[in-house]
Amino acid sequence: MMIEQLSDGIFEVVMDDRKILATHNLYPAHSVYGERLIDVDGVEYRQWDPHRSKLGAMVLKNFDIPIEYDSHVLYLGAASGTTVSHVSDILTDGLVYAVEFSPRTMRDLIKLCDQRPNIIPILADANQPRSYAHIVEKVDVIFQDVAQPNQAEIAALNCKHFLEEDGHLMLSIKSRSIDTVASPKKVFKDEVKKLESDFGVEFEVLQRKELDPFHEDHLGLLARMFVDEGEK
Repeated sequence: MMIEQLSDGIFEVVMDDRKILATHNLYPAHSVYGERLIDVDGVEYRQWDPHRSKLGAMVLKNFDIPIEYDSHVLYLGAASGTTVSHVSDILTDGLVYAVEFSPRTMRDLIKLCDQRPNIIPILADANQPRSYAHIVEKVDVIFQDVAQPNQAEIAALNCKHFLEEDGHLMLSIKSRSIDTVASPKKVFKDEVKKLESDFGVEFEVLQRKELDPFHEDHLGLLARMFVDEGEK
């Protein structure tokens, strides 16, 4: 068995000629969603399933992951915490604010937070960043996985409120949540154009790749934010 570190807190474990994406388990002997626990030289890792995680898929699509061990991250669309738990593993000295709209799903997320004190659960609508502005401080990275028609607008609004200047946005765009008829490539092009020009925030797009075969009709995007002088 061999292990290679890909970036802060993210590893590739090679076992039986298979490459497995993994994070170091912050809460040893406990899985979150039934994932495999792997012991390598007395250190426990959690298998990270890219088919259940847009961020995991972005890792395997060779995105430059800007999340570091001491980052502060705002995660929009946390659901029950599948991907958030892996972000928690990475943030050994950091913090993740996990925003979720569904009260039922939030109950599962809160249970996860009982085990992982570096997750701050927030029951809120990502369309309304002012509603959680009293909780969330400035962050280094925003990751968004929200299946709403106005995905670019949600990202820009939250970046204006919470993202440090020169901070990074990681965005998963789901084309079928925006337009069920138009081709995904056209939807992706239009959403990136909106993000870059329509909301008073300037972004430099660093990487953009479709997330197949892990997630059909999804685009992953990594961007750096700049604030217009007139917006400061």
